[in-house]
This record gives sequence, C-alpha cells and structure tokens, in this order.
Amino acid sequence: MSSAGGEVVLRLTDVVKTFPGVRALDGVQLEVRAGEVHCLLGQNGAGKSTLIKVLSGVHRPDSGTVEWLGEQVTFANPQAAMKAGIATIYQELDLVEDLTVAENVFLGHEPRRAGFVRRRHAVARTRDILTSLGHGEIPPRRPVHKLQAAGKQVVSMARALSHDARLMIMDEPSAVLAHDEVENLFRIIRELTAQGIAVVYISHRLEEIRTIGDRVTVLKDGRTTAADLPAKSTPTSELVSRMTGRTIEYVFPPRPEPDPATGHKNLLTVDGLSREGEFTDVSLTVGAGEIVGIAGLVGSGRSELLETIYGARRPDTGTVTVDGRKLTAGSVGAAVRAGLGMAPEERKSQALLLGEPIYRNMTLSTFTSIARFGFTSARREREAADRIAAQLDLRPVDVGRAVGTLSGGNQQKVVVGRWLLGGTRLLLLDEPTRGVDVGARAELYRVIRDLAADGVGVLLVSSEVPEVLGLADRVLVMREGRVVRTAPATELDEDTVLDLVMAGSLMEGAPV
Repeated sequence: MSSAGGEVVLRLTDVVKTFPGVRALDGVQLEVRAGEVHCLLGQNGAGKSTLIKVLSGVHRPDSGTVEWLGEQVTFANPQAAMKAGIATIYQELDLVEDLTVAENVFLGHEPRRAGFVRRRHAVARTRDILTSLGHGEIPPRRPVHKLQAAGKQVVSMARALSHDARLMIMDEPSAVLAHDEVENLFRIIRELTAQGIAVVYISHRLEEIRTIGDRVTVLKDGRTTAADLPAKSTPTSELVSRMTGRTIEYVFPPRPEPDPATGHKNLLTVDGLSREGEFTDVSLTVGAGEIVGIAGLVGSGRSELLETIYGARRPDTGTVTVDGRKLTAGSVGAAVRAGLGMAPEERKSQALLLGEPIYRNMTLSTFTSIARFGFTSARREREAADRIAAQLDLRPVDVGRAVGTLSGGNQQKVVVGRWLLGGTRLLLLDEPTRGVDVGARAELYRVIRDLAADGVGVLLVSSEVPEVLGLADRVLVMREGRVVRTAPATELDEDTVLDLVMAGSLMEGAPV
C-alpha cells in the first residue's frame, strides 16, 4: 500500500502559463508526496495537459515556482526533467515502434564503455526492470510494434525506471486497457509507491481514482479549485462541482417516453453480417430517433462491426440496408452518401487532421454543400463551423485554432460536429467519451440525445456499461463475435450485462 504521508517531493506555487489568447494555467497550486498516488482531476480544457508539460520540461512557466526535492527548478527540456527524476507517460505513448524493448528503455542514455554501446548490458538491465514490474515475460529484444497496448505501457514505465524516476506522471493510463489489464496496472502502481516513488495519476474515471488514489487536486479553468481531498471518501458530487462549478446530479439527459403510436421507423437494417474471426451472423435495426447501444468486452467484435456497417471493412456475408436501399459492401463513400457518419475510437489518427484548424476539420465532409460553383472560402467554412461550435459549447470558440491543440473532449465534439454539418441521418459512435471528463461527457450526452430528438438514428459502442444503459433506448450485448441478448435498456442492469459479456469461455481466452 502507498503511504500518503511521505515527504513533499514536488510543490507548485502560483504557476501561470499563457499562450496567445489563452491563459492555460492561472495560479496553480499542487503538492505531491513521496510514495503516494496523487490524482489530478479536471474537465477537458482545465489545464491538466499544460500542467503536465510544465512538469515534464516541455513548457516553462511564465511565473510562479516549481520546487523539486526541496529546490526551486526550471527544466529546460524533457531530457532535463527526466534526468532530475520526473518521468511522464503520456496517453499517446511516445515509443519508437521499430526499435526493440531494450532500445526504447535506454533510448538517449544507452550504457556505454569506451564510446561503444553495451547492448548486452542494456538487455540484461531491461530484463531486470521488467521483472521488477512483474513482466519478466516481455522479451527485451522484441520490437515494440509487436507488443499490445498493455505491454507498450509497461515498456514506458520501464524506461522511466531506467532513469531512476522518483515521480511518474501517468496521463489517462487506462484509456487503452481492458479490465484485467487495468488491475495489473494498479498492481504495478502499488509496487512503485511502496518503494517511495510518487505517482501523479490523471483520469476522468472517478471509480479508478477511488480505487488507486490517495489524494486529489482539482483544476478548473487553469486554477486549483480543491487540494488535499481524500480520494476514497470525497463525495462524487463534491468532485464534480469542483470540476465544473456546478452540480451534476445525473450526467444522462432524461430518456424520452416512447410513443407507442409511432415508434421508430427503421432507418438501418443489418442482416446476417459476418467477418471471419471478428463477428458472426449479426442482425440489428436502428430506428430514426433511436439510440441503440452495443455492450461487450474488447475483442468481442463490436468495433469491427461498426466499421463494417460504415464500409471501412468488407463483410464476408450479410447486408446493410439504409431506408430500404442496400449499401455497396465495403464502400465508405456509399455509406456517407446514404447519410451515415462515424466517429471512430481513435479520433486523433482516424478522424482528425491535427495540424489543420477546427473549421477545416468540421467541413471535411460537407465541402460540396458549402461551396459555390465548386469553390469555397475560409469565411464560409468558419461561419458554418461557428454555428456548430456554439451548439456544442466548444471551448475555446476560436474555430481558426489548430484542432491538435484542443483537449480530448473538445476534439470529440469537432468530430461529432462534422456530421452535424453534414445532415447525417445515422451516426455511428465508437467509444464516444473515451478520454473525456465528467462535464464534457454530460455535454456530449446532451448532443447525442438532441440528435435523436431530431430524428437521427444513433448506434454506439462503449466499454462502460453504465454509459450504454444510461444513454441507449435499446441494448445489444456481444460476446465472442455474436449478439447474445437484445433488450430495452430499462430491462437490463449493470450486473446482468456484465454476466452476459463475461460468460462462457471468454475469460479463459480473453485477448491481452
């Protein structure tokens, strides 16, 4: 168990960081002790990412002080922070995929003798570090690209330990992990804190913070709104109100009462859809104005199913029909022309042009409707994007800003906004709130409900069962590539869904 009563290793006092037009940090206070898991909470845009970059040497504060191990410091670059003992493990892991595990662990500080790299020593030392993390089974000479997400995360932690890190900053470390992998992550964290290493843990999942955390600091609009809160006993209502400045009694908008006289006219019909090794004989419908949720573990075939419906994968058998018209199999263009839009799980790599402005990302799928005589202008694109930005409460509202500078929740709003501009009739959402905080989630839920109220059909996949049950009208439960239950959300509860997705042989052969 970690000890929350160790010496103070890190103290921030009145730290300010300003970018053109944005005061990202506005007098932040933070105190972290040796051997504790200190959780950092805040909505997207609260300043968490900027704070991480200040601590890791990417940014220098404009004013205020950073004290590390009792001395005031300013890190010139990330290498200086790492050398001082502060390691950052980002959500988007910064490993070199084509290098081996050992080469990544000692990248930039390879052990040398007489000017030559001691490769055998690096391999042996890497093996020792991996064993200390409980992962001695990872071969040091294996290329990193052959590891799955959990293994890559362990390599990032091994790299931090190779620098004798005394503080590890973990940014949404569970976002890409399955349930059993999260438990293993927590085991490693507990072993690290037992050795006196401090951990700053950033997550939007309050249940994780209660499980692994000791103390909590909350940021809002670049300011510290709460510090030294007990992670396990502070009421959720207090954490949420500190993050948002308001009380969120329930994040899901009210579910409208069904109208038995009209029901939902079928918009999407999937009949007998199969892809070998991914999913088998899946049939489902989504009505206009209906939200259908798919629950299932990672590897159950749920994401692959959405991509096949959207035309990004070609089915072996089965058909997809929209409004009575059969879509061309494996054609994204045909799906978009029929009124389908998709927000994929990996928004940064699959849905966004990170270096382009917000308005350009929003208008990617609606260029022809904005253009006049085949030409458009940045002004017309901005005007169209401004309307959607206001509707989605996008922060900041400057649609000329590069989308890569936005927080995760606001990036997701841009992806959804693209399809709002396009007049989408059916929206496919894969993990719509991954990496999104409580306040931004509530806003996204409102947007999804409003779309349904306007007659848009929604088919969503989520790893979080409460999200599926709280947002969807109907729920499909998938296990090992098959739909094992379909029912109104009101007839299911979390325990029932978990029993269904974890039944049978899945747990014995779950993907790692």
